[in-house]
Amino acid sequence: NEDTEWNEILRDFGILPPKEEPKDEIEEMVLRLQKEAMVKPYEKMTLAQLKEAEDEFDEEDMRAIEIYREKRLQEWKALRKKQKFGELREISGNQYVNEVTNAEKDVSVIIHLYRSSIPMCLLVNQHLSLLARKFPETKFVKAIVNSCIQHYHDNCLPTIFVYKNGQIEGKFIGMIECGGINLKLEELEWKLAEVGAIQTDLEENPKKGIVDVMVSSIRNTSIYDDTNSSNSDNDTK
Repeated sequence: NEDTEWNEILRDFGILPPKEEPKDEIEEMVLRLQKEAMVKPYEKMTLAQLKEAEDEFDEEDMRAIEIYREKRLQEWKALRKKQKFGELREISGNQYVNEVTNAEKDVSVIIHLYRSSIPMCLLVNQHLSLLARKFPETKFVKAIVNSCIQHYHDNCLPTIFVYKNGQIEGKFIGMIECGGINLKLEELEWKLAEVGAIQTDLEENPKKGIVDVMVSSIRNTSIYDDTNSSNSDNDTK
């Protein structure tokens, strides 16, 4: 091939870089095996496997294993602590103090007081169940209102309280404060994030667009009314 011969000449004069030789498959495999051999076997093991294989390691390995095991144990504890909850649990009134008011230190607790005969309460429970899975570091509980508070008015339901270290950090009482009968999951997530109960990844209020339209409509109506009022005043003069 003429082009290949010319390229070889250019390479001889150093004008082109040396031609890459095809890699030997056997050589590649040997290099890969050598790299894998450099990884200590215990670095791929679970804590249970480490326990079973202790007799196979020498003293130097055992010291490294202890460090590695402690690291894995701390990672496991941190993960368990972070993912401690993960579900919306039902509690009764006599569990309120232990589960909510006296809950673990620095843990946010969201409690929904509800009545199953109220459709919006059922909707809130559905949303909270999904949010509990998304934010397992936050404690989500629900309780039938009569088991906690006697003679509680239906117009105050749904009621959502957010506790932390025994103090109420946020509260939403009644349909309007909870977001209305058409409440969306993201809207409830934003409300709970605003009072610090969860760390949302939403970048802005899902209702922002609706609020902007409402504000714009009110503003335009006000301007229209002012204009009509001004024209009426001029007509009477």
